[in-house]
Amino acid sequence: MFSRFPELKFGISTRHYAGAVPPFYFNLSYNVGDKSENVRKHRTTFFRELGIEEDRVSFQRQTHSVLSHNVTEPKFFEDSDALYTNTKNTFLAISIADCIPVFLYEPSKKITTGIHSGWKGTLNKITTVTVEKLKNEFSVNPGNIFAFIGPGISSEHFEVGKDVYDLFENDVKEIRSGKYFIDLKLNNYKQLIKLGVKPENIEVSEYCTFKNEKLFHSYRRDRDNSGRMIGVIGLI
Repeated sequence: MFSRFPELKFGISTRHYAGAVPPFYFNLSYNVGDKSENVRKHRTTFFRELGIEEDRVSFQRQTHSVLSHNVTEPKFFEDSDALYTNTKNTFLAISIADCIPVFLYEPSKKITTGIHSGWKGTLNKITTVTVEKLKNEFSVNPGNIFAFIGPGISSEHFEVGKDVYDLFENDVKEIRSGKYFIDLKLNNYKQLIKLGVKPENIEVSEYCTFKNEKLFHSYRRDRDNSGRMIGVIGLI
């Protein structure tokens, strides 16, 4: 979806990379028990591949909230699950390991957005809340937004308890063999459509982080041995 925009830098890391060792493999998070020197090396490799200077990247401590921040210069944000900016050479990082990453680009106003949407964020409609902020702060027309819903856990593998299942609308959940499942990607897609984003401007990744062990970290699959990917977006 984003490859049509030469002014964008966008990429998502994977679990495996030459030289990365178990149990964390190509992990880009300092908060999972991996050695700091490994994380530094992996981040350097990842951002170098994308042609991004790491000191131009904003990170956040994701807390499954609906809090978002306008990034005017690269920094670290506490208690945040969405970042957006209209500043060039300012890149937004989302940590990924099952929760759904949603990336947005509004080309007429040159605004990039990265959203972390786990089940709590999805339930509380962080994607909707964030786009509403873009509308209020930048007069963004959702019809001009391009969206990529990235790799995350699929409904096939996202089993929940009945208490969580009951919180969601019927069109994004199902019961199979007496077990309860939620489709987080579909929920975020429906949020975008309801906001007025055009279906042809939305791409949904086919990849499931839980299922694709060779490609992706998955906390639900690997628990304490799970690393994290990073998705990053920004304007050059």
